[in-house]
Amino acid sequence: MQLADEWVEYVAATAITAHAKVYVMAIHHFCLYIDEKLGPEAEAVSLADHGFFDLLIGWELSLPESYAPSSTYPSVLAAALRLLIVRRDDHSDRAVAPDLARWARGPALLAAGKKTERDEFSRSEKQALVRTAWQSVHAIRKRLDEGWALAEQGQHPDVGSWTSIADLLYGLANEEITPDDVRRHIPPPREWPPELLAFATRPGQDLVPQSARQQLVRQLFARLYPHTFDLHAFRVLLMDATGYTSEEVTGFGENQVEFLPKGVRLSLLKNRAGLLRHRAFRDQPAPADGPQPQSANADQVTMDRPRREASAVVRQLLDITARTRAKAPHVTDTLFVAAAVSSRFTAEFGKWDPQSRVNFSHWLDAMGVAIKGDRHIGRLRKSVKVEKAIVTEGRISDAADDHTEEAFASHYAQGTTLRILSGRTIATAQQHWFDNALARVDGPTVVPDSSTGVDHDLLKDTGLSAEEAEAILAGQLDMGVSYCKDPYQGPYSRPGELCAVAPLRCLECRNAWILPSNLPQLLLFERHLERLRVILAPPVFARLWGQSWVNLRAVLEDRTPEEIALALKHIEAGQAVLDLPMAANTEFDA
Repeated sequence: MQLADEWVEYVAATAITAHAKVYVMAIHHFCLYIDEKLGPEAEAVSLADHGFFDLLIGWELSLPESYAPSSTYPSVLAAALRLLIVRRDDHSDRAVAPDLARWARGPALLAAGKKTERDEFSRSEKQALVRTAWQSVHAIRKRLDEGWALAEQGQHPDVGSWTSIADLLYGLANEEITPDDVRRHIPPPREWPPELLAFATRPGQDLVPQSARQQLVRQLFARLYPHTFDLHAFRVLLMDATGYTSEEVTGFGENQVEFLPKGVRLSLLKNRAGLLRHRAFRDQPAPADGPQPQSANADQVTMDRPRREASAVVRQLLDITARTRAKAPHVTDTLFVAAAVSSRFTAEFGKWDPQSRVNFSHWLDAMGVAIKGDRHIGRLRKSVKVEKAIVTEGRISDAADDHTEEAFASHYAQGTTLRILSGRTIATAQQHWFDNALARVDGPTVVPDSSTGVDHDLLKDTGLSAEEAEAILAGQLDMGVSYCKDPYQGPYSRPGELCAVAPLRCLECRNAWILPSNLPQLLLFERHLERLRVILAPPVFARLWGQSWVNLRAVLEDRTPEEIALALKHIEAGQAVLDLPMAANTEFDA
């Protein structure tokens, strides 16, 4: 009772709603644990008793046994009980044992756990949801229109008949009879005409005599007013059209609706965040060429077109629930008002409860919508957020327009579709840079070996001008390890100035041309780089000489063993010398 009293005061002081059940669960779990451990002595236990500390520790450590390994419930329940004890200890007139107070204010013994984020509905599932919801809305309107039209044809059952559908609808619609009057005056089911029996029987079910009167009255009410089952379709359509949460699209009343020339403005309240936002939803113009055909590629990520218009959904909801809202004037904060007949045959008009006996999962089953995974309406909001992220090309600041960017990154950016899009974006970027790298010549051009030697025509065929080919053959452009077609237009010096990095950077230069006669110098340059690989740290060598080393290895791998052996003989005979600047021999790791 002590913990229950604290819970009652805490809920009254904080006005918490859905989270209040967590404290009830914590108290329930704790009391069951105490009953199991102490037996009959548990009735006399008080928070002021000493020696209660070990029981609290044991209870907290036993919580994970009832939940999944990564569940957040154990830590949440433990924190809830700690808060109630701390609250009680804060009052000087309420006794709490000192060791219990220290436990409640001390560090948690359980890890917080990991919450599994729900994935969004697939594109096909979302399309099926929206399509089925619109079909349901049209069926609701047709059912109600036919019901009221039939009621206009009837009369009071005392004048007409208590087994006439039209007369019963007339009496209920005009409030001349009550559901309990139907129960008392209608004859037994065995005396009902066939059309009344068929009317009261639900599709796919048999009419049970014991509940036949109740089923009949509920079917009559369903012809006059929308019931709980009907409103699931409107919630689906509003969440799809606006992209806002379930509590927001079901939490605005008639006074929070303002129709615009081309759209509607809604006042949306998010209870969890305490935010009231006024948002305008514009109608989209019809496409000039008609509806676009769907792509045949099922893996292609696209959006539903045309977009559902919030104004059309709100108008339908206002019209269909008008009579129900007139019966419930006390409900002004929502358009989601449903009618029902209780087991005591009393008519009830009140706020819609989406978690009632007919919840979203039952609606999916009844409408024949196949959904994989968790049947939670929150997944629909994630689907809309994914579409928004696609439209904004992944800009979180635009996609997170009704919450923080941190909330988007934590709750919405982990969906399957966004992961696929991210992977495609990365792959596309990688392919783009890879293609550019292949198209760009960052190294020398290697002239293929020729058994007859390299002549003027061969150099011209590889892309050199007549003057450049003549200069290379004359040895005027020899830079040491390669030839340079224009040493005054190098990428490492200003235009018009002689290249200052030759021959150290020739293997990274697009102006360099390597002929078969350069092979001995290339082998000597390889020895120089191998010495630097020993002296320098790997990161330093990769930064300074990595590209030269890769290009050099690629050039040498294209040479035959016979060519390399002949070049080594030239080196041993002193016929090949590699001239390097003095700076090339002073490399060190700074």
